[in-house]
Formats: sequence, structure tokens, C-alpha cells
Amino acid sequence: MFWDKFAFVYDLFENAYNGKVNKEVPRIVADLIFPADEVLECACGTGMFSLHIAPKCKSLTATDFSPNMLAKAKKKLTRAGITNTILEFADITSLKYEDNSFDKIVAGNVIHLLDDPLSAMKEFERIIRPGGMIIIPTYLTYSEQSKGAASFLNKLGANFRQRFDMESYRKFFSDMGYPNVQYRVAEGRMPCCVAIIRR
Repeated sequence: MFWDKFAFVYDLFENAYNGKVNKEVPRIVADLIFPADEVLECACGTGMFSLHIAPKCKSLTATDFSPNMLAKAKKKLTRAGITNTILEFADITSLKYEDNSFDKIVAGNVIHLLDDPLSAMKEFERIIRPGGMIIIPTYLTYSEQSKGAASFLNKLGANFRQRFDMESYRKFFSDMGYPNVQYRVAEGRMPCCVAIIRR
């Protein structure tokens, strides 16, 4: 799997190419998390968001489909002394959690990789509590400055199923039945848009 192979250099690439955005976006997400929240993070990768979410919430369940990404995230969280987080292997389109289990769900930089993103959204709807929030940051890979990097990652095997600019990202959610989504954008070499869906 590409993400298992890429796990050991992922942070180096991300920080060298897109460091400004990757500092800002976790702060945007963390600002939406509150002390009483029980949070599910899907596709936690090496823990870029986890490190900012965990100190803000009651508990964090951080999941990924790549064992090597999870191993990197575990090292980071342990090094940071974070103790309110469980790391688990999980398939974002078929989650084992019970209905109404979480106050917030974060799925960072993964929706564009899925064959069936609607299946993931249905799972999020099932396990989010009434009044909760689904937070989906996604890189905008059709911006002029990011096309080259996205094409390079695809050649390596990242296999993006969708590529978005701001207009197509809005349409993506509208077409799935989410017309009232809020968006916050972190600008940089590869901009990232955080979609915020309140339930």
C-alpha cells in the first residue's frame, strides 16, 4: 500500500513542500474542538491533526487504514505525553462504532482518495451525536501552485479519486446532500479547505 510505504517520509515531504498550510489547518480544526468532546479522527496519518485535537478534547479515537501511519502517530503522541488517545486500525467506509458515539468527527485529507465517499459520509452521519460536527479538511489540488505536486504523488501511487478547487469542493458536498456547509481555507502552495458540517 502506498501510504504504508510513504509513512516514513510523509512528514518530511509535507513540511518541506506545504509547511505553512500544515501548521495553520490543524489550528483551524483544533479551534472547533471543546473540552467535553469525544472525538473520532479518521485517516489520522502520522498524527498531524491528532497532536492538536487531543489536548483540546475529553478523548480522541484516532484511526487509519495504514499500520505504518498509525505507528508514526503513536510515536508522536507518546513523545508529546498525550494519554487521552486510542489509536485503532479502521476502514473509514465501514466503522465498528455504535450509533451516536462521537461529538466531533475529523477526516483530514482522505475524502479525495475514496472510491465511495458517500459511504464514509453515511457512516459519519450514523455515529455522530445530534448537535455534533463533521470536519473534513481537504487539499485543493487543482490550484495552479498544487497541480504539479498532486500529479507527482499520483505517479508514486497516491491514486487521488477526486481533485478539487474551491468550486468543485462545494459542489461535491452539495451533490451528496449537504447544502449548508461552512468552509475555511488555509492558503499556501497546496491550499487546504476545511468543510464544517453541523448536525
